[in-house]
Amino acid sequence: MTPMNHVLAAGGATAASNPVVNIAVFALFVAITLFVVYRVSSRNSSRSDYYAAGSAFTGRQNGIALSGDFLSAASFLGIAGAIAVHGYDGFLYSIGFLVAWLVDLLLIAELLRNTGRFTMGDVLSFRMKQRPVRAAAATSTLVISLFYMLAQMAGAGGLIALLLNIHGGLGQALIIAVVGIVMVLYVLVGGMKGTTYVQIIKASILILSAVLMTVFLFGKFGFSLSNLLSQAAYHSPMGGKLLEPGGQYGANGTTKLDFVSLAVALILGAAALPHVLMRFYTVPNSHEARRSVVWATACMFVFYLCTLVIGFGAAALVGTDQIKAAPGGENSAAPLLALHIGGTLLLGIIAAVAFATILAVVAGLTLTASASFAHDVYANIFKRGHADPVDEVRVARFTAIGIGVLAIIGGILANGQNIAFLVALAFAVAASANLSTLLYSLFWKRFNTTGTLWAIYGGLGACLVLVIFSPVVSGSPDSIIKGVDFHWFPLKNPGLVSIPFSFLCGFLGTILSKDKADPRKHAEMEVRSLTGIGS
Repeated sequence: MTPMNHVLAAGGATAASNPVVNIAVFALFVAITLFVVYRVSSRNSSRSDYYAAGSAFTGRQNGIALSGDFLSAASFLGIAGAIAVHGYDGFLYSIGFLVAWLVDLLLIAELLRNTGRFTMGDVLSFRMKQRPVRAAAATSTLVISLFYMLAQMAGAGGLIALLLNIHGGLGQALIIAVVGIVMVLYVLVGGMKGTTYVQIIKASILILSAVLMTVFLFGKFGFSLSNLLSQAAYHSPMGGKLLEPGGQYGANGTTKLDFVSLAVALILGAAALPHVLMRFYTVPNSHEARRSVVWATACMFVFYLCTLVIGFGAAALVGTDQIKAAPGGENSAAPLLALHIGGTLLLGIIAAVAFATILAVVAGLTLTASASFAHDVYANIFKRGHADPVDEVRVARFTAIGIGVLAIIGGILANGQNIAFLVALAFAVAASANLSTLLYSLFWKRFNTTGTLWAIYGGLGACLVLVIFSPVVSGSPDSIIKGVDFHWFPLKNPGLVSIPFSFLCGFLGTILSKDKADPRKHAEMEVRSLTGIGS
């Protein structure tokens, strides 16, 4: 057995080398963050405290938390693995995620912060009929959060098999349940303030770990990027094509269209994800909201540059064949590399970071979904805007428990399934249902209630229908349902069709309806969104 194969034999049993270290590091993270959440939650009594942390965070703090909310396990393990196996095409995910924040910075962050209070429904219903629009906004928020949450919870099961060497279904189900319970505790005890501190701690550890791995890697190659890249190409079955476009996308016309559709969904979806939008209310004004996006973009720029090095480093030191053969497939690239360059301790830290990433992202999603139900549905639909703030927060907490139970059950059921499409679908649904309505509400004077409902439900419905009848569900070797074929839509991601369809629905709904927009409300919204007066 060669030295490389010896290392990979150890890597195949990753956590078996010392699962106690991995569990201990993760337990230490949970204990520290739960203590922090408890300490900062003493003044967590009002609606503003629970939903928006009293708008007390600075742009820098919120920006780091935003990056923590956005950088999921897919960003850390998935992108590094995609680069290690597919090369240049894997890095295109990182570019798409970064460009997405420009949409937030230029079109969304400042105007949203000035116009709303707690949820996206506040903005969409500002100059529309409250009840139907808030119901539609809450529906899209819950659907997006559920899909995103299922992907994270199911991902936890896969990570456990990889990092802790727990291969039994019961063991993975128990760990998913533990992750869900801890997540609900963060939300119940800490609200937005506690969850934000968890995001800040998690983002700092994640970026620091990525930077340290990058520095160690560069040291092994004499701090020469060209040496690293040439070694990666030498050890890859793709050879020099690892460094060129077309390794994953480009085999045929449909594959190219699939990439375009995925890119459109990722770039436009990030600007309409409810748990990202809700973070803009945790800062005191629009200036800090802009600073939040700048800090988030800077943090993610550093992180994604590191994943580029980590991905090619894994290709160079571990090898594509061994990565694919390991438990977890592509997702094993970063942990195997950590074991190779830092031994069991670094592997334990990477394991803890991966679990912390899932924990923090799901906590943010749970808070957003529970806030949307309590604020939009309970307070403004059932109670018609006259709910007692204490009762509203209580409903939000009960909703968080219910969502946590659903997330645990869904994660256990989806464990082992093809979960990649769930994240992409969450982005596609967000862009289809939310982006068109947000932009129309903020910038189009004639936009009315009918247009809002058509855009949300039209985009949401089109997105779900196209995915059900796509190769993701049936008709391809990696489909969720094997042995049947009822697909007629050729693309795996519906964004290229459903996002323009949502804009078209909003336009036609506005033009064809007899509802008239309220010019006074539009003028008020315009002044507030641009100046912040009254926000």
